[in-house]
Amino acid sequence: MPRSSDELKRMGTPHPDLLAALETEPFPDLTNGDPMASIFDVRQNRAEHLAKLRHLYPIPGPIPDSVREIEHQVPVHDGSSVRVRIYVPTKTSERDAPLILMMHEGGWTMGDLTDEDQNCRMFARDLGAVCVNIEYRLGPEHPFPTGVNDCWDVVQWCAKTASPSSDILPASPRSGFIVGGASAGGNLAAVMCQLSRDEGLTPPLTGQYLCVPALLWWDVVPEKWAAEYESRTEAKFDPVLKLSNDKNSVIDALKADTTSPLFSPLLHSNLKGLAPAYFQLAGLDPLRDEGLLYEKVLREEYAVPTRLEVYDGFGHMFWTNWPTLVRSQEFVRDTLEGVRWLLSQRV
Repeated sequence: MPRSSDELKRMGTPHPDLLAALETEPFPDLTNGDPMASIFDVRQNRAEHLAKLRHLYPIPGPIPDSVREIEHQVPVHDGSSVRVRIYVPTKTSERDAPLILMMHEGGWTMGDLTDEDQNCRMFARDLGAVCVNIEYRLGPEHPFPTGVNDCWDVVQWCAKTASPSSDILPASPRSGFIVGGASAGGNLAAVMCQLSRDEGLTPPLTGQYLCVPALLWWDVVPEKWAAEYESRTEAKFDPVLKLSNDKNSVIDALKADTTSPLFSPLLHSNLKGLAPAYFQLAGLDPLRDEGLLYEKVLREEYAVPTRLEVYDGFGHMFWTNWPTLVRSQEFVRDTLEGVRWLLSQRV
């Protein structure tokens, strides 16, 4: 059943705390006012902006007393390799450690390992999980589906490599095997979950963490969902993510096939038997409605266990850009509890 207009209005009304934060800490113009700024300029400006905020995060840096971090190169499909950062709890446990793979945000053209450091450290410290943070290759240097293939190669490598006795990946996927990410990373996590089911990954994934994910591009929306897919064009108040259906520099840079389930996972013809899904969505986010749709379709049509949190009045990636907000701190706590729930759902 579609969401009511009152419910969508409540989700999409800016929260007073966010409005107050925007008065004192407006989101920066990542082009620095240059209409000719390249994706590489924006990539660098974004990285510098987030670097200035990380000291305010709940886990602002490495926590070596609790989590040991290792960098490793994983071979991928084209003879290259991608960098991963592995996080191993320092405390021993009677139970085998679960395995969690995280893919970073950044519109498939920006971002790096620093974007998922906090979550990986938190999951390792508080859930006893071994985490793998994937630095997949970015467009435009590496067009679609390079990043998808990179992540899939790492997922398969993890499935083959992880074991309680492994020196590099001391985890048991059978204790829990989760993929997750935010925004573009959430998109990749959803795609990895579908690929793992389609390709018969062994051991299988047991959960997917989908945080403000991009799941269905605006130009390929089936008519049956058109009435429930409005936030891409109707969301006007998000301070971070500005989308338009008349120009899309991301697609131009990435050369993505928007009709492919490898890019628009909501278009996959069969969503049966997918792993349980935990969603965190933002009410002002242009990506809100595709997240609501995917959660509803998984739960109602395919009986996939889901858990959904919607942050009314807040926008895309608000917790990373305004980390001192009370709602941002609650968001991080919810993330931990949502992934804990995923681990409890393992099959």
